[in-house]
Amino acid sequence: MNLSQKCQYAVRAVLELSKRYGRGAVSAGEIAASQAIPQRFLEIILNELKPTGLIDSRRGVQGGYYLTCPPDQITVGRVIRLVEGPLDIVRCAADQESRCCPLKDQCSLVALWHQAREALEQVYDSTTFKDLADRERDLERQTALDYCI
Repeated sequence: MNLSQKCQYAVRAVLELSKRYGRGAVSAGEIAASQAIPQRFLEIILNELKPTGLIDSRRGVQGGYYLTCPPDQITVGRVIRLVEGPLDIVRCAADQESRCCPLKDQCSLVALWHQAREALEQVYDSTTFKDLADRERDLERQTALDYCI
């Protein structure tokens, strides 16, 4: 499964909002700069995420975007599904009516595709944005302590 650039940007934007959770709204410009995302594309993504209830925004001088719930309640799988849809590896494994493949009922690969999807879902659905934010803070600390003279 190959995540689109849009989906990767959405995950990175939610990560940035998670790192700043509880400190007020964050401007699209700040998110874009911190996560190396083109600002215009980011604004489109953030506006598409707003109706899902995951994020919201506030106008004005102190305005910007913010998460509507704590990062430990948001999984990577949820964000991916909001942007990409189901986590199906191949189309025929998702197609309940087996229209896309005449071999589906006799195909040994279908079980493999389901197993791969379940493994992927387990990883994405068990990883919260708090986990990722904590991991990133640990990496920043390691980098700060790793210096040479």
